[in-house]
Amino acid sequence: MRDKFCCTGYFKKNLTGLKPHIAWDLKWFGLLHYTMDKVKAKKHLGQHFLKDEGIARDIADTLSLQGYSKILEIGPGMGVLTKYLLAKDTETFVIEIDTESVEYLNTHYPKLKGHIISKDFLRYNLSEDFGDEEFAIIGNFPYNISTQIVFRTLEMRYRIPEFAGMFQKEVAERICEKKGSKAYGILSVLVQAFYTAEYLFTVDEHVFIPPPKVKSGVLRLRRKENYHLPVDEKLFFSVVKMAFNQRRKTLRNSLKTYNLSDSLKEDVIFDLRPEQLSVEQFIDLTQKIAANGV
Repeated sequence: MRDKFCCTGYFKKNLTGLKPHIAWDLKWFGLLHYTMDKVKAKKHLGQHFLKDEGIARDIADTLSLQGYSKILEIGPGMGVLTKYLLAKDTETFVIEIDTESVEYLNTHYPKLKGHIISKDFLRYNLSEDFGDEEFAIIGNFPYNISTQIVFRTLEMRYRIPEFAGMFQKEVAERICEKKGSKAYGILSVLVQAFYTAEYLFTVDEHVFIPPPKVKSGVLRLRRKENYHLPVDEKLFFSVVKMAFNQRRKTLRNSLKTYNLSDSLKEDVIFDLRPEQLSVEQFIDLTQKIAANGV
């Protein structure tokens, strides 16, 4: 047994051969201490690990750190962004569904002890760790769930005064787009009803491992001072979604489900298509539909 396991180099070499992307914290008779040195990106989780330290620092610096004392990073991976968040005068939490990344973070970032949430953000009850406190959200978001992250943030807008991070460039542009563009849609209107959206900068494909097939975009959302709409918010969401689901039609045709009165349908706003309406006009439209008895 001694001949087989006493040679650290032999055992380490064989473990590395078995799992090239993992190093083990293993103590076998006190002979071996071998730690994880990297995490393999998993396609089904939409992982693309940022490798450019300068970009990571720039993303971390997008947060104002005003009006809250806690930050939640979604999908930290190997912590390239995390290290810059930990250097700030805030309390940083990370939420990560990938168990291998969680192991890596536990090993390499001792300051995260007690602040790593090994759960799915889309199903996670934030009150478990944040109670009623407000906090900011940041991350290099997986492309395959990025829009779901935004919709979840909108659901929790009363708790999230600031949001920043990296998306597929097309999605980031769509969120920040103004009326009159083909990119302007449901995400644009719903986000901008509650937040001021800023597209900050573009990130090239080559700074990721593995590189994605498209460019990325970094944005920042800052909650509006008055983010309570003067309309029924459930009806507002419904009107926006229904209008854009038939975006080639005028509102007079796309909103027929609401059984609009003949007099209301004569309003000139119903001659327009949804991409021609600003957020304020959608609020006005919702008010008119509500007054119609919906």
